[in-house]
Amino acid sequence: MAEPEPPNVSVPETASGPGRSPDEVALELMKFVAVTTGYGRASQSAAGFSGKPVARSIEEHTEALLDLFERCRRVVKKEA
Repeated sequence: MAEPEPPNVSVPETASGPGRSPDEVALELMKFVAVTTGYGRASQSAAGFSGKPVARSIEEHTEALLDLFERCRRVVKKEA
């Protein structure tokens, strides 16, 4: 009986590998956090009680994204 061949599985581009720098991994982590939490959306609709929507200036939003990236860099470097 012949051995079955292993499935042809492609590695996604976001997988970490030896060629990826910690900053690239931190950037992917930042994107994941921002997308899954809805960070940066102009208006968020939520069920239940919610506070007033927070209107941020472009500078405040940019500063918050940079802070998030720095936090992600610290986490990635701590894990390495």
